[in-house]
Amino acid sequence: MPEPKNGLGALVVGGLAAVLASTCCLGPLMLVALGFSGAWIGNLTVFETYRPVFIGAALVALFFASRSIFGSADTCKPGEVCAVPQVRTVYKFIFWIVAALVGVALAYPYVLPLFY
Repeated sequence: MPEPKNGLGALVVGGLAAVLASTCCLGPLMLVALGFSGAWIGNLTVFETYRPVFIGAALVALFFASRSIFGSADTCKPGEVCAVPQVRTVYKFIFWIVAALVGVALAYPYVLPLFY
């Protein structure tokens, strides 16, 4: 029996890609703010070259998740996960959290210099 398309996999991929996109620059800042230190933190800047790839993956995953989550509930068969209104509400909430993470990953290189 095939798994119903409910958008959860795309949400997970989008969230992971958003976190990876911010690893190069926002990651070291967050680690220092949490009290972690060491010269190894500077090595995270190596991920800067992969930032556009991760952001692209996050945007593509969000596109597919939005099609599944915000699509019509009429396409779901009764008893499937996507037909339950509470589950759809939770998925929409998670979608907007992931979209905010992607927004932060997109905006922080431009906003961060304003604070220095």
